[in-house]
Amino acid sequence: MSEFRWPVRIYYENTDAGGVVYHSEYLKFYERARTEWLRSLGFEQPKLRSRDGVIFVVRGMQIKYLQPAKFNELLEVRSRLVEIGRSRFVFEQELLRGKELLNQATVEVVCVADTSFKPTALPPHIRQHFESVLS
Repeated sequence: MSEFRWPVRIYYENTDAGGVVYHSEYLKFYERARTEWLRSLGFEQPKLRSRDGVIFVVRGMQIKYLQPAKFNELLEVRSRLVEIGRSRFVFEQELLRGKELLNQATVEVVCVADTSFKPTALPPHIRQHFESVLS
């Protein structure tokens, strides 16, 4: 599973009065897709915190707005894990309308200790799963 796909419906709450998606809404779409990617690998975020003592936080993001998404469209987020470090990992994510690329982002996520919020190494069992799906 090198590429994960997640459907997104554009609701009125995601748009301005003209029916165009607000720029900040794309971050929510990408966050949901990453959460569902983790879930598809068998990782629930509350359990990561309670069992492993780790939380995943976004450290940085580069985003390109290419075409507007609009009210009531059914779109797809495509997510690929492209890099794994000691405590960080990087996704490439895209939002598509059919084959048309609307938006793309590179998202850097860091594994932090749940009490100190300081970077910590990915637990081995999580790293193993991530490496198995690395693009």
